[in-house]
Amino acid sequence: MIHVSQLTKYYGDYAAVRDVSFDVAAGQVVGFLGPNGAGKSTTMRILAGFLTATSGTATIAGLDVFWDSVEVRRRIGYMPESCPLYTEMRVNEYLHFRAGIKGVYGRQRKQRIAYVLERCWLNEVERQLIGTLSKGFRQRVGLADALLANPPVLILDEPTAGLDPTQIRSTRNLIRELGRQHTILLSTHILSEVEAACDSVIIIHRGRVAVQSSLEALKTRHGQQEHLVMVLGGLGDPNDFRGVPGVMDLRITPSATPGTTRLRIATSEMAELAPRLCMFALEHHWQLIEMFVDRPSLEDLFVEITEEEEASVGV
Repeated sequence: MIHVSQLTKYYGDYAAVRDVSFDVAAGQVVGFLGPNGAGKSTTMRILAGFLTATSGTATIAGLDVFWDSVEVRRRIGYMPESCPLYTEMRVNEYLHFRAGIKGVYGRQRKQRIAYVLERCWLNEVERQLIGTLSKGFRQRVGLADALLANPPVLILDEPTAGLDPTQIRSTRNLIRELGRQHTILLSTHILSEVEAACDSVIIIHRGRVAVQSSLEALKTRHGQQEHLVMVLGGLGDPNDFRGVPGVMDLRITPSATPGTTRLRIATSEMAELAPRLCMFALEHHWQLIEMFVDRPSLEDLFVEITEEEEASVGV
């Protein structure tokens, strides 16, 4: 659905984006990540037709964003990080106006406006002047605008900026639901959102793509696997747990509770190993206080990847 090849954008001598290439398949929700200044917003503005690239190509639904700009815009809903809203208009007036620009008229316009007001939690402020709204409500108006024409592709740049925790959770669920009908490219600094809502990620660093991968493949590629963590009470030798079938590696780590032992165990048989360990602890008079699976977070992977990229640039 979205194809980007060797995209480059210079501002004078400064390369904001350099040889960026990636693909987003139809029906995918993809997180577009990177540190501040990495080139995320520039890339999204190019895809939305707000900027022209210095070189390279980009297509959406098979249409070139440079040569078929008008047709491309009919197929995307773009929400920039700072939404340029008409502050002197009321919310419903603004959406009515924007629907007309997007070619949505008559009964369909009424239906779509009612839909986006409901989905973006704007019913209570639909007759309020946009200039009097908080930043969070303005973000929601921007998201409603992006959804008005029911486009097949959504490009969302920091859609939850300024929202409170409850609204962030609701927006995350909404994005997941929208992913069933739309292809979504989502930029955010809240990595838990990406883990909860996205199918895959693109990490960009210093204007270049560092990684494009599904979340599961990303964890495997960087050698970060799940571990089983046990917190035990007792006076035996915790190294005895190494003999339990399925234990590939065992590390004894500091425990926050005095008189307890914390084990971090690597295994390829997570479901089968847990009952064996429980039985072993019972038979050897260990008190099992806690057991849980420790999964590598996207934040850990993001920091690792960006640090690796920074080190390679510095070499």
